[in-house]
Amino acid sequence: MRKAFSVLLVMLAVTACAAPAGQKASQKVNYLTSFGTFGRDAYVYVAKEKGFFDEAGLDVTITPGTGSVDVLKLVSAGRADFGVADFTATAITTAKEKMPVTVLAAIQQRSLAAIVALEGNGISKPADLEGKKIGDQPGSTNQVMFPVYAKAAGIDPAKVQFVPSAPPALPQLLAAGQVDGIGQFVVGKPLIEAAAKGKKAVVLPYGDLVPDLYGNALVSSKDFVQNKPELARTFMTALLKGLEYSIEHPDEVGPILKKYQPTQDADVASAEVGLMAPYVKPSDYSGRVGGVTEARVSKIVGTLVEAGAIPAGSLAPTDFVSFGSSPK
Repeated sequence: MRKAFSVLLVMLAVTACAAPAGQKASQKVNYLTSFGTFGRDAYVYVAKEKGFFDEAGLDVTITPGTGSVDVLKLVSAGRADFGVADFTATAITTAKEKMPVTVLAAIQQRSLAAIVALEGNGISKPADLEGKKIGDQPGSTNQVMFPVYAKAAGIDPAKVQFVPSAPPALPQLLAAGQVDGIGQFVVGKPLIEAAAKGKKAVVLPYGDLVPDLYGNALVSSKDFVQNKPELARTFMTALLKGLEYSIEHPDEVGPILKKYQPTQDADVASAEVGLMAPYVKPSDYSGRVGGVTEARVSKIVGTLVEAGAIPAGSLAPTDFVSFGSSPK
């Protein structure tokens, strides 16, 4: 994990110095994906490919992130201007470590976090998780949020063993039966089933039991938003335009992602975006894409306190969300 974090620091330092020849002067922005370059993060490449950043006068450098906690650390330290991190993980980390980060928009209106198993592995419902081994990266969104999910499911989180595992190896570990399940996003189902070669995935979404939780969120440092509010809003608007275009045209997303990241599977990426669409814009949601409300955030904070994820009185909604900058 430390090695990945160090490599990410070097990548950011190098890419920040690069400037495309012949390009008109524009505002430079460094951006971190939530994790890697999977279909769920492809909307930033769509925004770039469709010219949404160019139209906004932005020169955006995209660097693959290595998970919510690392993204928050880099953004809070000013190593990246913007990044994507899980909303609940951001709340918990802010409460415990007092990081000077703030949420600008919710990428998904419902959490994508889930435990994924394969049919026949003995897991078909939350109660089946007790006594099982779950592969996941230490400090991942799924692990940070698991006590909240476990409380809602009525199971003892201490009876579930998380096995430290490198994220790229998770699908193979599950397919090989070395773990009973893995921490994964619900949109990762096509990737898991491809690795399992015909076996169907069993998905236990956290959002089914804790529906108020947002999914990923666009974050920045408090200093950046305070000192460059217009740039923050301009970038957020262009990025969300890419997000909305992606969920409306999922078939275009895979080929665009593959253009920028040749090792990615275009079909799997498009499938991920198709699965993500109802989380970005649920059928019962009438607000703007990216919207965040103080009432809902207050309820989420209360849920985290009740689950013992954060101490009472340690976090107020305005401590980690910039409601004045969020989409209206």
